[in-house]
Amino acid sequence: MAAAQPRLAALGGKRSRAAEGGAMEAAGGEERFMYTQRLKAAVHYTVGCLCQEVAEDKDVQFSKQTIAAISEITFRQCEIFAKDLEVFARHAKRSTVNTEDVKLLARRSSCLLKYITKKSEELALSNMEQKEKKKKKSSAVKEGRTSGEHEAAVTESEDYNMA
Repeated sequence: MAAAQPRLAALGGKRSRAAEGGAMEAAGGEERFMYTQRLKAAVHYTVGCLCQEVAEDKDVQFSKQTIAAISEITFRQCEIFAKDLEVFARHAKRSTVNTEDVKLLARRSSCLLKYITKKSEELALSNMEQKEKKKKKSSAVKEGRTSGEHEAAVTESEDYNMA
């Protein structure tokens, strides 16, 4: 590190753009690595909790190695799912993953596909209901303004007629 200081001083204390870009890329890679590690830890914790629930229900024990293996497989499968979803969206010339992509991903598991389809329909129905409520509220506000404007106009014309 000490050797790098004199060289920087000889160059006027400036780094080249390539060196800065490399440093930024390294920092980005390190940040991504840390983020991935946090996700892995969260998956491991969740798998541990689920294994603990199953162990209590079924009166079985899970070793730490088994929990670690399930966690690793789960994380890798999620990575594969994420890549597949991105590819499905890109194939449809979209940049956003939607429910149709998720259904396509779940097509091999009929039970999961049924569940996702049911939840998707429930969400769509809920969204439609919310839009209708919003629309009614918006139209009621507009009608309130128009009737208020109408009343003001009538009062104004009455005042004019009386004068």
